[in-house]
Amino acid sequence: MRLEGKVAIVTGSATGIGRACAQAMSREGACVTIDYVGLADEANQVVDDIERDGGKAMAVAADVTKWDQVQNLVDKTVSQFGRLDIMQNNAGWEKKYPFLDMPLDIYQRAIDINLTGTWIGSQIAARQMVKQGDGGRIINTSSVHEDLAMPTNAAYCASKGGIRMLMRTIAVELAPHKITVNDIAPGAIFTPIDKEIEENPKVEEQLMSEIPLHRWGKPEEVADLAVFLASDSAAYITGSTYFIDGGMIRQSGSL
Repeated sequence: MRLEGKVAIVTGSATGIGRACAQAMSREGACVTIDYVGLADEANQVVDDIERDGGKAMAVAADVTKWDQVQNLVDKTVSQFGRLDIMQNNAGWEKKYPFLDMPLDIYQRAIDINLTGTWIGSQIAARQMVKQGDGGRIINTSSVHEDLAMPTNAAYCASKGGIRMLMRTIAVELAPHKITVNDIAPGAIFTPIDKEIEENPKVEEQLMSEIPLHRWGKPEEVADLAVFLASDSAAYITGSTYFIDGGMIRQSGSL
């Protein structure tokens, strides 16, 4: 197993892409902490599923925008499992508004959760990894919209673009400590919140026209990439974004 003996935290992992990543890391041998906010039942179900399959996991509530809560998340992980090797900053949020109508608090919330949350998680995790002295992995769940414009979603795009430059910069700073930092940039990945799009043929057809492979991606496909970046196979990879988008980023135009 590629992550045997490793310990991982995946933020926002009670549902969706985060859940798939946590489960995939467990299947590859990692002990996993499930981070959540307000989804205790879902988080505990992920833990139950992992333990039923023979893995080790626990759930910890932590708002990624709160320094003390993220520090507690890391401390509890280290106390339970002995160390921290992998930090996946996955928690995210978006709400669409035309730019001219977007309230400042909507912009600020996107920045706080998506960008500041990634900063906080990365710094606290990196400090723990430096203390341990044998490297580590920081993986950010970004988006194709770290590069690709998306009208009516300026706050989200700005936050993901910020993650890209944060990742590139700290990858260089943390390299002497053998800590790698990379982004995963998903495109259209189907989760239950996308059911409304799937049930609207016109909207889904427009979306599929932007994707050369002409299909939704699966959370499990993102999880496979996360496992690779967390593994020893990716030890010489840092400061990079890995797009998993069916070719969307190469398609002309914007969503």
